[in-house]
Amino acid sequence: MRIVQTVNTNPRHLPYMNIRVRYAPSPTGLQHIGGIRTALFNYLYARSSGGKFLLRLEDTDQNRCDAQCEQNLYDSLAWLGIQWDEGPVTGGPFAPYIQSQRTELYRQHAQQLLDKGLAYRCFCTTERLDQVRSEREAAKLSETGYDRNCRNIDSEESKRRSVNETYTVRLYIPLKGDITRFSDKLLGDIEWKNSDINPDPVLLKSDGFPTYHLANVVDDHFMEITHILRAQEWLSSTPIHVILYNAFGWKAPVFCHLPMVMGQDGKKLSKRHGATSIDEFRRSGYLPEALINYTALLGCSYEEGKDLYTVEELGTLFNVDKINKAPAIFDYKKLEWYNGQYIRKKSNEELADLSMPYALEQSLFGKEMLQPAIEQKNLYIAAMELVRERAVFLAEIPEKLQYLFTEPPLPAPEEFIPKKADLRSALSLLRTGAELLPEFFPNETALSDDAMEHIVKETAERNSIKLGDLLMPLRVAITGARVSPPLFASIRLLGAGRCQARIGAALTALTEACNN
Repeated sequence: MRIVQTVNTNPRHLPYMNIRVRYAPSPTGLQHIGGIRTALFNYLYARSSGGKFLLRLEDTDQNRCDAQCEQNLYDSLAWLGIQWDEGPVTGGPFAPYIQSQRTELYRQHAQQLLDKGLAYRCFCTTERLDQVRSEREAAKLSETGYDRNCRNIDSEESKRRSVNETYTVRLYIPLKGDITRFSDKLLGDIEWKNSDINPDPVLLKSDGFPTYHLANVVDDHFMEITHILRAQEWLSSTPIHVILYNAFGWKAPVFCHLPMVMGQDGKKLSKRHGATSIDEFRRSGYLPEALINYTALLGCSYEEGKDLYTVEELGTLFNVDKINKAPAIFDYKKLEWYNGQYIRKKSNEELADLSMPYALEQSLFGKEMLQPAIEQKNLYIAAMELVRERAVFLAEIPEKLQYLFTEPPLPAPEEFIPKKADLRSALSLLRTGAELLPEFFPNETALSDDAMEHIVKETAERNSIKLGDLLMPLRVAITGARVSPPLFASIRLLGAGRCQARIGAALTALTEACNN
């Protein structure tokens, strides 16, 4: 491959009246970040240009296709809010959009190439192909791919043998030093030596199903796809597709091969870097808005000085010219920041609703509880203010609020002790804190958090106590931990009775510890 020059055409001024792009995955695995980034860029390009975004299912590898993976595709796109204009379920003028339902069209076009002498039947068995591969490896030859054994079989003999013998249909790749040329919107003009192209790739398999190459080109033509945005790992397939377009006499779409998504170590993003499937991100408690926002920025720029975008804003601002050529680095910490930002934008009700499935899964309200009681639900909604500013994932919200719904285990005595203090000091500090509790609940109604804090500060100053030292034993008694959500809000939500019981149990435990 040789890149000749860089092309800088504004996609909004391309000679296409109606932009039509597609995402065409195989249902052989769960949707992951790389695939979703491709889907998202196509979706945003369609929205920014007033075009159409198609979803197509490339399921011709029947041995690897999985119905669960197909459903995962639909569920992942729906969760992310990426809605296709034409495709499975939705329908459209070029239905069906599932390749296994279009096999007759592929067979017809394979036959067209046979009739033109631009493809040929290959009668090589799997055993023969395996033998050729083994012999090359044993001889340490650099040659790879098909050895063109059937390329020169006479057409009449080929027809005669096809009656009784199993065969595939292979594409004639022009030889004799020919070069295949095409332009890429991002990479520029590219020249590819035909001698470097996969030798005579299979177009139609022996079971009558097409390979990716044939089905891809035929479908893109008949579905009137104008632009192909796909990962750079498919770049080596493009010369084959260009040869096919030329063989059929069709105009090729505009190609744009997107840079890869890499981990921090510079290697292709994979499970060793962390979560990669959309299901994993969803289970971990990421919000779809955060994942969309961050993924849209992987290798593409929008406005200076702005980080947060709605999907509508992204659909207005997206521009192919702003895609970077260099690989995009996936930064999990940056994604966590985005997730935290979107969590903070949620109301108490929204955040409670989003995190409720995790609360039920973690049995926050009791084992086998399918729904919380009304009082529990109201407390859970109110408690969102305690965690909103600190939460990074939805899944961690119930964990942080466990102490509000169940009695936490009484911590060990040493947990109550502030720095540079001892057990007796901790006991004295907790007694001082306990004496303030009635002031927090005059007429059984809790004061505001600010009012409680003011009382504690005045008490600390009056008794020459560090504020942090006074709060530490009280925090541990109330929440069961040295680090917790805001203390005064916790006291307010728990109420006087529950706070008094917890402080009383802690005072008893510390007194016993001091006497032993």
